[in-house]
Amino acid sequence: MQLHQLSEQEIIRREKLIELQQLGIDPYPAAMYPVNCMASDIKNGYDKDADPTAFADICLAGRIMSIRDMGKASFAVMQDASGRIQIYVRRDDICPGEDKSLYDKVWKHLSDIGDIFGIKGFVFTTKTGEISVHVKELTLLTKSLKPLPVVKEKEGETFDAVTDPEFRYRQRYADLIVNPQVRETFVKRTKFINAIRQFLNEKGALEVDTPVLQNIPGGAAARPFTTHHNALDIPMYLRIANELFLKRLIVGGFDWVYEFSRNFRNEGMDRTHNPEFTVLEFYVAYKDYLWMMETTEQLLEQAAIAVNGTTIVQLDGKTIDLKAPYRRITMFEAIEEHTGINITGMDEEQLRDVCQQMHIPVDKSMGIGKLIDELFSEKCEKHFIQPTFITDYPVEMSPLTKKHRSKPGLVERFELMINGKEIANAYTELNDPVEQRERFEEQIKLMERGDDEAMFIDYDFLRALEYGMPPTSGIGFGIDRLCMLLTGQPSIQDVLLFPMMRPEA
Repeated sequence: MQLHQLSEQEIIRREKLIELQQLGIDPYPAAMYPVNCMASDIKNGYDKDADPTAFADICLAGRIMSIRDMGKASFAVMQDASGRIQIYVRRDDICPGEDKSLYDKVWKHLSDIGDIFGIKGFVFTTKTGEISVHVKELTLLTKSLKPLPVVKEKEGETFDAVTDPEFRYRQRYADLIVNPQVRETFVKRTKFINAIRQFLNEKGALEVDTPVLQNIPGGAAARPFTTHHNALDIPMYLRIANELFLKRLIVGGFDWVYEFSRNFRNEGMDRTHNPEFTVLEFYVAYKDYLWMMETTEQLLEQAAIAVNGTTIVQLDGKTIDLKAPYRRITMFEAIEEHTGINITGMDEEQLRDVCQQMHIPVDKSMGIGKLIDELFSEKCEKHFIQPTFITDYPVEMSPLTKKHRSKPGLVERFELMINGKEIANAYTELNDPVEQRERFEEQIKLMERGDDEAMFIDYDFLRALEYGMPPTSGIGFGIDRLCMLLTGQPSIQDVLLFPMMRPEA
């Protein structure tokens, strides 16, 4: 970057950097710094009345967030990974000899908000009752060359907090510095994933890894990202789902497998969609979708308590309860409930007429499954705020699902809806290789009609089924949407550390 492209503050900081180096001070020292406590340890553990000598020899490191200069002394706020604490820096303490340059030059004139320092000293309580660190030794660990966005604080309240989404999502590193409460969202995300792992591991499930680069983008109806393998000179795809690989493992003899899968779909972006997202999928031999509904209820209830201590969550001004059991309603019942139309037995043309009556955009590439999906998405989804299982889908919508045992034309599938969005999708898996081949061939016909989300034929998966896959139930959870729910965040970008962004000009 050329100097003429820098702001005035950035130029001044670079000049300070040069001056520090001329003083013989390395602004980026390589040596390890012996941190022995965190800001939260001090705030939570110090009690001057119980033990005034506690924290008498502490070593702390963090970023300077504010400085109040008082001449020969100053107060500052230091922030580390655990939070913030006030520090007190006195000229004669850190420069006991005649040379006062460490204070006068390094600390007072050449340091800036955003710089990272190491401090050694002892903990005390100020006259106003604030727990603070009296600094006896000061070490510059990192010089900050870019000023932080200004955030003002007074009496425990934050003013002018950085709220611009463009800035926050694009410069998440700065967002985490100036909005430390954002960190809690991602701490909860990790707690949630760990709670799921614990639930599944305790039940005997095996965590596995399957390919991200695939010859055939299978396991879901979605538009893939395409790439090219130079050495093999073949097109390849980023996975849209890991389902078909996990079912291969069921064929191979594992009874319960799961994977936290990074999936990629070359589709639009909005408050609930990001082209790169995380899904949990697991498959269990000798189970069906009815068992899977009960297991889903147990998993989400336990995970919510592990993250928040309660099954109640607040989102978009709504109170949602994840405590089992959840409501169950068939897809056709849901459509009739919210449109007044019973679509049972309707053919493609009749469904197209219904969609047009409802002012739902349709085109000739859409078959029965896509038309019903559009009808449900447009007219029904938004109404299911509390956890609800939508069950028994048309066979045309579900090419990997076993036919319903008692309802012709339907399959044993459910989607879990919460706050008007799909959170999970589950089947009693189709394990008949002959029927599976026919379903794939129907997808190819849809592809030829222009449906760019229709499935490819995965011949190797068909070969695996021919060896015999036991009766199996499988499910996929949208981890990012569940994190939105459990952290009360309105946008998927708020639960992704680095969401997809349009490149900067």
